[in-house]
Amino acid sequence: MSKERHYTLTASCPDRVGLVAKVASFIAEHGGWILETNLHAEPPGPLAPSGRFFMRFEIRADSIPLLLTELRERFAPLAESLEMDWRISDSAVKKRVVILVSRQEHCLYDLLSRWHSGELDVEIPCVISNHEDLRGFVEWHGIPFLHVPVTPDNRPAAFAEIRRLFEEVGGDVMVLARYMQILPPELCRAYPARIINIHHSFLPSFVGARPYHQAWERGVKLIGATCHYVTEELDQGPIIEQDVIRVDHSDTVDDMVRYGKDIEKTVLSRGLRYHLEDRVLVHGNKTIVFR
Repeated sequence: MSKERHYTLTASCPDRVGLVAKVASFIAEHGGWILETNLHAEPPGPLAPSGRFFMRFEIRADSIPLLLTELRERFAPLAESLEMDWRISDSAVKKRVVILVSRQEHCLYDLLSRWHSGELDVEIPCVISNHEDLRGFVEWHGIPFLHVPVTPDNRPAAFAEIRRLFEEVGGDVMVLARYMQILPPELCRAYPARIINIHHSFLPSFVGARPYHQAWERGVKLIGATCHYVTEELDQGPIIEQDVIRVDHSDTVDDMVRYGKDIEKTVLSRGLRYHLEDRVLVHGNKTIVFR
């Protein structure tokens, strides 16, 4: 059974006494029925000398006799008085996910399978790739496949086209499902906390090609994956989700590659779900994730 329609209020602001009471009182005064509450206080630090408070409320949509636009308008003065970064989203409005992929298919297969089964309740207006290999699979799902080749000579034009396509289809989030290209800084800056990447967690060790071969030769005991937001600094953006599995001396390189693919696709799907459900709040170069 799917979850009933709800509004999700997420916010962060300088920490102070009475924050939760003020927000909860606002919701109650407008008849709001709170379904779920998540709270976190971050201690004082360089980014927030007084500390910073993070909150997430799920509210039954049918309990508030207002249009969402009016609810936002009424909440804005309170948010301004509390110096909040905030947003209110509607679960009935499906987020639009644009997937970028190269030739490795495992993460794309997993995402489209979850989408096809209804587990991932989103719209996928297109899949963009720098290769043609996965066109048939994508189009079988009824999703437009857009081929944007990327070469050393056309990189600026290629990424300008990707940005144009993302805007044209009204993308909310861009997912790099093993897209084997480095995004230019201007594209990263254009969509802060809206581009999600997945990669193995061997970094900063085993940089470059054939990381699983390097890891096998080193005799690693753990294989992991990291899902994070993309920033200008390569593979250094705020981490959304990570996981590991244990390996031992009897595992071959092929075994480790297979394990790595399994964990990459599960970590990516979890990280994307947290983002879609407005469970991720960015604080500097880290995240607060309300699971």
